[in-house]
Amino acid sequence: MLFHSVEFFVFLALVLGLYYLSTASPVKPREARNTVLLLAGYGFYAAWDARFLALLVLSTLVDFVCSIRIPSASPVGKRVLLALSLVFNLGVLGVFKYFDFFMGSFDSMLEAIGLSGFDSTTLGLILPLGISFYTFQTMAYTIDIYRGRIQPCRSLLDYAVFVSYFPQLVAGPIERASRLLPQLYSYQRPSLQMVRNGLSLALMGFFKKVVIGDAIASPYVNKAFANPESQTPEFLVLGACMFSIQLYADFSGYSDIARGVSRLFGIELMVNFQQPYLSRNITEFWRRWHISLSTWLRDYLYISLGGNRRGLTITYLNLMITMLMGGLWHGASWNFVLWGGMHGIYLAVHRSFRNRKEISSGAASGIFRPRVLCSIFFTNILVILTFVFFRATDLSTALIFLEGMTGIFESTHSAALSLAALAVYFSIVALLDLAPYLKQRQEFIELLPFWARTLAYTFLGLAIWTAWPTHESPFIYFQF
Repeated sequence: MLFHSVEFFVFLALVLGLYYLSTASPVKPREARNTVLLLAGYGFYAAWDARFLALLVLSTLVDFVCSIRIPSASPVGKRVLLALSLVFNLGVLGVFKYFDFFMGSFDSMLEAIGLSGFDSTTLGLILPLGISFYTFQTMAYTIDIYRGRIQPCRSLLDYAVFVSYFPQLVAGPIERASRLLPQLYSYQRPSLQMVRNGLSLALMGFFKKVVIGDAIASPYVNKAFANPESQTPEFLVLGACMFSIQLYADFSGYSDIARGVSRLFGIELMVNFQQPYLSRNITEFWRRWHISLSTWLRDYLYISLGGNRRGLTITYLNLMITMLMGGLWHGASWNFVLWGGMHGIYLAVHRSFRNRKEISSGAASGIFRPRVLCSIFFTNILVILTFVFFRATDLSTALIFLEGMTGIFESTHSAALSLAALAVYFSIVALLDLAPYLKQRQEFIELLPFWARTLAYTFLGLAIWTAWPTHESPFIYFQF
């Protein structure tokens, strides 16, 4: 079931109806609401493939039992229970997502050194929808309990909703228990303002996904990456730029829809994107891009490795390991590992200059200074180059793509057209992000006068209606 399918609107209307009916009169509206949300989460997931619903339920039960027992266990028992939870979650993720990848890589390595004839066993399993997201969410919950940061949830119903909450189940944000569970422990009917803000967010999310992301996919992105050796250098530059836009519009659009829909139930999800393409350096970019994952990697991997507490060399090593693992989280491919490694190098190089004079994040009003604009420009160039590896089907295609792009330096015509492509790219970035960046609010349309809001929402609605896809166009991050 896709967020931009007609079936989703029918599903959402049904869930909202049951939600408001169930909480209108019962003595325990919280339990009634959470029951509806649990059934909605399981129904939403089962609509994709009911076979994997058992895996979601089993993951919920394992972590619930382990977390309940951790506080009262002995020090050794705490470690055993934590290990049991982590081994189960990482084991499930490893089998479904990485087993075939590593077996294939092992075969390729043996063949490269002349030991052909080996044929490792592969499983050919379907990747369960959203497994990377809900696995990381449940692991963070257990780790936080082990560290004594939160108390375990004593209600299986509440915890099951935390794991299966349908707006963010399949593509995040990766919520922390300290943020989401307290909202599930209590009930407060959403205010009219919360509903308005939610609808505003969801509408903007659909605009990003349908009008921007889907519209540029086939004519530019898919065409450029399908056969890069036959494309002109300037078209490859345009394709790379447009993929960066597509990925951002697609994923941030999903996050906006998830947050907007969630507000209709009186629940606030974390902000997952904060205008990342207006970042002034690569460190700031990772504070603004896929925030729920970047903070997860920081808190549960980078800091656990020692962070920056053991000297510069170890700090750089920890950065590289963290970003390599972040790349591998995205998919079982060396392309993603290389993508993460490039960002690790970027972050390490930037960190080496952090003690020198540099442009900090600063106030939003300072964005129009020439030096700031130059920093934003070069930060985006670095990010766009890494996304070539993110989008390409394999390493050889990515290298062919990058080699083809170097042709822009061979003629003034190609260089001029490439600059035009970058101008289009930054124009779309400004369209999507400049207003919320300056206003420091995602729902910036709500700040406008009534007549302006009416015009803006009418335009967004008509644009979405006109551009609505006639074929299935799933969100990019559903595959992760």
